Amino acid sequence: MSTGTQTEVVMPQMGVSVSEGTVTKWIKQVGDSIARDEPLLEISTDKVDTEVPSPAEGVVTQIFVQEGETVEVGTVLATIGAAGSTAAPAAPAPAAPSAAPEAAVAAAAPATEAAEPVPAQAEAVAPPPAAAPTATVPPPPATPATPATAGNGRTFVSPVVARIAAEHGVDPTAVPGTGTGGRVTKKDILSFIESGASAAPSAAPEPTPAPEPAPAPVPAAPPAAVAPEPEPEPEPVAEAPTPPPAAQPPAAPPAAPAPAPAPPPAPVPVAATAQAGEVALGPGEELQPMTAMRRGVMEHMRRSVDTAAHVTSAIEVDFARVVALRAKLKPELAAQKVNLTYLAFIARASVDTILDYPFVNGELRGQSIVTRPHVNLGIAVALDDGKGLIVPNIRNAQDLNLTGTARAIQDLAERARTKKLLPDDVQGGTFTITNPGSFGTFHGTPIINQPQSAILGTYALVKRPWVIQDELGNDVIAIRPIMNLTLTYDHRLVDGAYAGMYLRDLRDRLESWDEAAY
Repeated sequence: MSTGTQTEVVMPQMGVSVSEGTVTKWIKQVGDSIARDEPLLEISTDKVDTEVPSPAEGVVTQIFVQEGETVEVGTVLATIGAAGSTAAPAAPAPAAPSAAPEAAVAAAAPATEAAEPVPAQAEAVAPPPAAAPTATVPPPPATPATPATAGNGRTFVSPVVARIAAEHGVDPTAVPGTGTGGRVTKKDILSFIESGASAAPSAAPEPTPAPEPAPAPVPAAPPAAVAPEPEPEPEPVAEAPTPPPAAQPPAAPPAAPAPAPAPPPAPVPVAATAQAGEVALGPGEELQPMTAMRRGVMEHMRRSVDTAAHVTSAIEVDFARVVALRAKLKPELAAQKVNLTYLAFIARASVDTILDYPFVNGELRGQSIVTRPHVNLGIAVALDDGKGLIVPNIRNAQDLNLTGTARAIQDLAERARTKKLLPDDVQGGTFTITNPGSFGTFHGTPIINQPQSAILGTYALVKRPWVIQDELGNDVIAIRPIMNLTLTYDHRLVDGAYAGMYLRDLRDRLESWDEAAY
């Protein structure tokens, strides 16, 4: 957004369901010159990590959101001024929000002053105090409701925060917000839930009985008058010294030890420690904050396991034909700067096979089954150093030949690792392939990428002794390049026989690869 000579840089909308983002790195700093579309900063969401380009040419004059902070979509992150502009001081920005708390304090002061005259009247006349405590009793129950109408600027919560709060039974207004204007961010509510602080509200009402001590002084006089009356009663107690044995049987002291089991409340201090966000660490252990992407992966995988009935089937495939064809085509495609991998062959054959088994490419929506004539093929990409996992999609993969598929896979992997992906790249997938075999693994049970119904796993290509038939039809043992493929599917939609037939036909396509057909 441009305002006169200043252009605002806001947190972009990185997908329909994304409502906030985290600033992970400022590539440019205040005072740095920047060209239009030049990378300004890097952000992270639960969908994608990407760079945000500058919307204008000029000088970075202000940065409002620091690295590591999570803010709502549309929040102003920085401003770009015209060339030659001087950096604006950052102090004025925080000054505005501070005015609100000051006003609140000022408003609170007169409120307390107004409250003080009431006790003064109570001291002068006994009847009024009695009415005062009666009036003070209703407010405590009303106080829990007041946070909901918060005048602290946190009445708005994003759909993501609202959903998480509803799932865990947490009142968002009870969560301390670190976002702009005190808003509760996704990070805030997750930290609040993980800390076990949901019990905190129950402890808060206890302080409300504080007003009761005020009326206590007034009734204090009657107790004094009552005290003299019991004085004669102790004498009769003294008159019965003879029945000491009878007094010992009902021994009240033994009853006192009974309440001793009350130590169970001792765990409260533990909750307090959790509320503070403290985590006990052992020798050599380190605590690292969870990134927005890692949180997204965590939530997505947990939701998938809770949603789908996961079953995994596996099959062994002889890649002799694919190996020979790749060796022949690789130099030719390398001249076009295309890296022809085994994954490209598998992806191409998978898409062709899917067209014969639409449920593998389908989706459950309520009590209905959705099938499609197109395949948006997701390719799982692991980011460097285990920083996350992202699944960009090849749209309409059924329209690509082998070379086009190889080029598309290469492009997606490169853009994922250099944070150049767009929101559309990670949405709308219908089937996913994950390739842990590139690290040497030979088997796995991948988790389905919701709301899809299946995911194909590819594993290491290993030379193994294999039984084949010679020209005369005799069984002989030969050394063949063998790869395991797995299909994890949602048994609510895909049955074992259906999945087995899909894997069988996929194997046949790979073992009888025809160059002319691809």
